[in-house]
Amino acid sequence: MGFLDRLLGKPIPSAQEEQHKVNVWAAIPMLGLDALGSAAYGPEAALTLLIPLGAAGLWYVGPISAIIIALLVILYLSYRQTMSAYPSGGGSYTVAKENLGVHAGLFAAAALLVDYVLTAAVGISAGVGALVSAVPTWLPHILPICLVVLLLITIVNLRGIKESGVVFALPTYAFIASLLGVIAIGVYRSIASGGHPQPVEIPPALPKALATANIWLLAKSFASGCTAMTGVEAVSNGISVFAKPAVKRAQQTLTAIVALLGVMLAGIAYLATTYHIGAVDPDAKNYQSILSQLTAAIVGRGFVYYFTIGSVLTVLALSANTGFADFPRLCRLLAEDDFLPRTFATRGRRLVYSWGIGILATLTGILLIIFGGITDRLIPLFAIGAFLAFTLSQAGMVVHWRRQEGKHKTLSATINGVGAIATGIAIVVVLVAKFADGAWITLLLIPGLYLVFRKVNGHYDSVVRETQVVAPMLLTSLEPPIVVVPIGRWSTISAKALRFAMRISPDVIALHVSSNPQTLPELQRTWENFVACPCRDSNRVAPELVVVNSPYRRLFHPLLEYIHDLQEQHPDRIIAVALPELVEAKWYHYPLHNQRATWLKAALLLRGDRRVVVINVPWYMGK
Repeated sequence: MGFLDRLLGKPIPSAQEEQHKVNVWAAIPMLGLDALGSAAYGPEAALTLLIPLGAAGLWYVGPISAIIIALLVILYLSYRQTMSAYPSGGGSYTVAKENLGVHAGLFAAAALLVDYVLTAAVGISAGVGALVSAVPTWLPHILPICLVVLLLITIVNLRGIKESGVVFALPTYAFIASLLGVIAIGVYRSIASGGHPQPVEIPPALPKALATANIWLLAKSFASGCTAMTGVEAVSNGISVFAKPAVKRAQQTLTAIVALLGVMLAGIAYLATTYHIGAVDPDAKNYQSILSQLTAAIVGRGFVYYFTIGSVLTVLALSANTGFADFPRLCRLLAEDDFLPRTFATRGRRLVYSWGIGILATLTGILLIIFGGITDRLIPLFAIGAFLAFTLSQAGMVVHWRRQEGKHKTLSATINGVGAIATGIAIVVVLVAKFADGAWITLLLIPGLYLVFRKVNGHYDSVVRETQVVAPMLLTSLEPPIVVVPIGRWSTISAKALRFAMRISPDVIALHVSSNPQTLPELQRTWENFVACPCRDSNRVAPELVVVNSPYRRLFHPLLEYIHDLQEQHPDRIIAVALPELVEAKWYHYPLHNQRATWLKAALLLRGDRRVVVINVPWYMGK
């Protein structure tokens, strides 16, 4: 078994694709980790902005959370309809492109790609943030830990859809059970104590108020809290991974994810207020996340605490998987429409889009390095892409329903219309509130990606225009080419290239670029004895040995000039350059050679002359 087989698993044939699709229980960990994991960093992000209000900030947690949950319900109803209307996959790109036009679709795609990269980066950084809350001595090692987690998630995703769902199932359901259990205990104790529970471990004291509440501060807090809604669109984008009936299973998965997320957000908001728990400055030495404080206050720092925080850490880190699940599929759709390189539409050894996974891992790693793996530094960039995609998708669905016939189309269009308006308002609030904190970067990235899509598409259009067949094949000027064989010395490698050249044309030129005249007599004697004489004896036309002097020891320039002169002398002939090339048996032998054949091939191709054909004639070592 090879190294790749051990690391990624054996290749899966295309015929087994249906066997590797998933049900609801496997899809929740695969497509719901981002949404569920956001319960940990969404409230945290909102409360961090309320730190200047001190204890008074807790009064605003409930209303802000209620608005976020209401938006979540609107998105849920909207995306259930989208799934029914687009059973093959109703992602924002598809819906916007088909109903609002290509430009809207590309903006939705650009927004989603940016969002998926941020989903992966924020998920991993938030997970590692939960870890250092429990083990503060690891705080200086946040970035290396983030990169190790990224590598592990990448490998799991490269192993295939079904396997990633199985790997993520245990930590996901452990997270759901433990966090809901802690919330249930906290709510019970709060009710039993008349709304004034005694914490098992007293949380850090809330700081003194340094400011008073205002619309701007609350809007920024809401904008940060909206990160809790990212990932809701993942199920709609990933219908193709479900076993039949795909739409029904997708809707059941979305229902479970939204219900669990809603309960978590409501429970955390209620208990943070009841137990008087606020955010701690993430740069402080005694930093603790909201969930760490909340769990310690409810159950203390025993086994349940470490189990819960461990599950939070795992799920937050693995929540990056939502980006890994949907980013490659969106790249595939764009590639099939010629807006990204077509290699993104090619599935790898385990029926996954390996190029998309690799690019996402690379971009996520770069983002983590730039921002040091700190969640709060990434949050300002987050949510804008998701909400722009939400808005375009829901607006597209309104147009879709208006084109349909049926008695329910008005109700369906109304639901999607409300969704479009609600998310449109949210994106304006998020954009204004977070603009100065870094949201302007997202505003540059999305149009920038849009321009990349257009450039790629323009290139493919130009290739089609230039290469499409508009007339029968020409049968004139079919003379054999003039074949040029560059040789440095006489060897089995150059002999093979000459024999090949003589098979395809009677006009063969062996071209030697000489920088040392003293070696020429030996080469000419060898040529006479080993090439010219055998050809005369067998009544064949001997290849012509042409020597070009190069006093400045240049190789490529004299050769290219000679080929150019040949083209001018024979304007109606094809010039074929047969390159003798040594192919080593071991990869580590290549640095021992100068690779002139490779560089010469590149130089010839870069000239872009259609009358020059480059032919590799390999000599395999050890064969």
